[in-house]
Amino acid sequence: MLVSIIIPNWNGAAHLLTCLDSLRRQTFREFEIIVADNASTDNSRSLLAAEYPEVKVIALDRNYGFTGACNAGLRAAKGEIHILLNNDTEADSNWLAEVVAAFERYPEAGMVASKMLLFDRRDTFHTAGDLYRRDGVPMNRGVWQKDEGQYGEGPVFSACGGSAAYRKAMLDQIGLLDEDFFFSCEDVDLAWRAQLRGWGAVYAPKAVVYHKLSATGGGATASFYDGRNFI
Repeated sequence: MLVSIIIPNWNGAAHLLTCLDSLRRQTFREFEIIVADNASTDNSRSLLAAEYPEVKVIALDRNYGFTGACNAGLRAAKGEIHILLNNDTEADSNWLAEVVAAFERYPEAGMVASKMLLFDRRDTFHTAGDLYRRDGVPMNRGVWQKDEGQYGEGPVFSACGGSAAYRKAMLDQIGLLDEDFFFSCEDVDLAWRAQLRGWGAVYAPKAVVYHKLSATGGGATASFYDGRNFI
């Protein structure tokens, strides 16, 4: 089984080393890496060319946002499983093996959510799979909580786009990310479409990713798109 890992990037050279080096340490080896670069003006592209020849780079002509970059990568992906991974992450060496194993255990699942912990507080959750509340607001399950094993493997509403694994068969049926979102909540929208077509989402607690929360997004940008896209 081939897995495609798609990393959207915009001026993220400072983070790419940690992210890509962690992928080189994966125990599961049948994967390709695609970096979709939103016209970075730092040294991202030269770094990738010089240090990571195994990475396929999609050089976009402008900043198409998180959604546009991810979709460019998804369209070029060749794997049976497509994974969106933030550039400001570090994956545990068994992360990819655990994601693949979760898909094998749950053939009805179209999405697998990783355990995302804070990069600088590795006992604290960013998300244990995402939820959609009755008041219409999506949320990261467990955010800011200490990881004490309280969230076991099982169903969730969606996978956080910072580390979201999708079956290609599901994406072929429901479509890719809605680029009108640009940034934020696009993963929840995709999960809505997937759930309505009968595809479930599963949280895999042994698939661990450490995330520099809001290192490449946040501030006014996040405030605007969160507010708009929640509505």
